[in-house]
Amino acid sequence: MNYHKKTVRDVDVAEKRVFVRCDFNVPLDDNGEITDDIRIRGALPTIRYLLGKKSKIILCSHLGRPKGKVNPKMSLKPVQKRLEEFLGIEVPMADDIVGPHAKAMAAALQPGQVMLLENIRFRPEEEKNDPAFAKELASMADVFVNDAFGTAHRAHASTAGIAAYLPSVCGFLVYDELYTMGKAMENPQHPFVAILGGAKVDEKLGLIERLLMEHCDYVLILGGMSYTFMKANGGTIGDSLCNDAMLDTVRGLEEKAEAVGAKLMLPLDNIVADRFANDANIMCVQSGHIPDGFMGMDIGPKTIEVYTKIIEQARTVVWNGPAGVFEMPNFANGTRAIATAVANSKGISIIGGGDSAAAIDQMGFSRKVTHISTGGGASLEFLQGLELPGIACLEDED
Repeated sequence: MNYHKKTVRDVDVAEKRVFVRCDFNVPLDDNGEITDDIRIRGALPTIRYLLGKKSKIILCSHLGRPKGKVNPKMSLKPVQKRLEEFLGIEVPMADDIVGPHAKAMAAALQPGQVMLLENIRFRPEEEKNDPAFAKELASMADVFVNDAFGTAHRAHASTAGIAAYLPSVCGFLVYDELYTMGKAMENPQHPFVAILGGAKVDEKLGLIERLLMEHCDYVLILGGMSYTFMKANGGTIGDSLCNDAMLDTVRGLEEKAEAVGAKLMLPLDNIVADRFANDANIMCVQSGHIPDGFMGMDIGPKTIEVYTKIIEQARTVVWNGPAGVFEMPNFANGTRAIATAVANSKGISIIGGGDSAAAIDQMGFSRKVTHISTGGGASLEFLQGLELPGIACLEDED
């Protein structure tokens, strides 16, 4: 996929109505308060640039999964409040999306004003990428800007469909994602080390194979997916996570890697527990020798030592997926060690969104890495080289 796309700087937005698809899908607590506003902050450079151009700005986002129905618990009202705090101006919010209220507000916008639409996923047409709905969205604006990388892998009306009716470019957040990750994958510095964890080996198999066959010197496997590899290699994994349907698929990947001069590495030891709880009985065992009644929860000290040495010598590092159940203090050592090693690596370091991004942020290393992606699934698909509908629809650079 071509990631060289025009940005908001490449089109005339002065005093134009600009429809900006953002990713304001922020976590809320039981009281409806925002617990992490990093996604809102990520959209501010584009919004402020448009304000400087006296654009008439229509902001759009989803929040949660309302499944095409109005759900007050997923309203964007908390986002409206936080935007006003950051921007220092009023950000009125429409109580609909393409209804009379929203259209009247959009028509009344003056240069340098901002409005926010209600949760776009309150309408079932959004996720269906309904052309008529996309055309209605486009009717409110002169230019479309996609600044929601986290939804770029979705062919929805507000991420892809709208681009059929308006000049369409990316915002600064999306540009940074495309440029940083695209450059790293197109011409990586070596040694190139990929660290892949989390539970779902089926979702990351394509990335593992691409990295091994095209780019990487090392692919370090950890987290929940590692137990599938262990079982495929004849090991015992007790009650650990395992995708039995993938056993035949992952079997032999180490040999394939060696054939192209790469190395696929699995944990040497694991911290295991007799139940999924922080206060469970725990012990350290050799990987592939997990007894019945125990489950893998983290990587062990030998794995940490070996992986850390490899990561710290890397010139390019891509990390997607934690080393264990890092939300529980007794099983956070592996993820903390990986985060520390990535932060101390000497080259380009890219965190592929999701739990890895949360971990690196919680552990205070955000400023020590090159790039933290705002998109979990989107970054995973982009790194695999798959086409993202929300990017493919944007205008290419000249």
